[in-house]
Amino acid sequence: MSLLCFATLVSALGTSLVAGTFFAFSTFVMKALGNLPPPQGIAAMQSINVVVINPWFMTAFLGTGLACVVLLIASLLRSQNPATPYLVSGSVLYLVGTILVTMLFNVPRNDALAAVAPATPEAAALWASYLSRWTAGNHVRTIAALAASALFTIAFRLQA
Repeated sequence: MSLLCFATLVSALGTSLVAGTFFAFSTFVMKALGNLPPPQGIAAMQSINVVVINPWFMTAFLGTGLACVVLLIASLLRSQNPATPYLVSGSVLYLVGTILVTMLFNVPRNDALAAVAPATPEAAALWASYLSRWTAGNHVRTIAALAASALFTIAFRLQA
């Protein structure tokens, strides 16, 4: 198996894993947190936002981003490869739709939530908008990671 083919497989698996994680948040975790009284939901999300910064998740999330950068560069250097459009599209989708959206949209909301005491009226007001806006951004991340996974799977098949 070539290095490009291996990086494609790693990217397909990584984007799938990240998409599944984000899918879970979009479809039931955020709804469950929203069903709790605001101080409890806020405290739970604050805890999640601390615990998620761990080697397992960060390797899947950022390691996949690194694999996408490698794929993007390698595929542009081998533009005659029939998998190139899929590799470029998948890489850009993940890097922009997942990594960049996380940094510019979800993380600032997480930081704002981390700065409030859960039982205050300000926290309750922030929580109401946080739930809908954070989840909307998470839908974008989920769709981008899933679409990237599909594109990498097609690219892998073309290379095999």
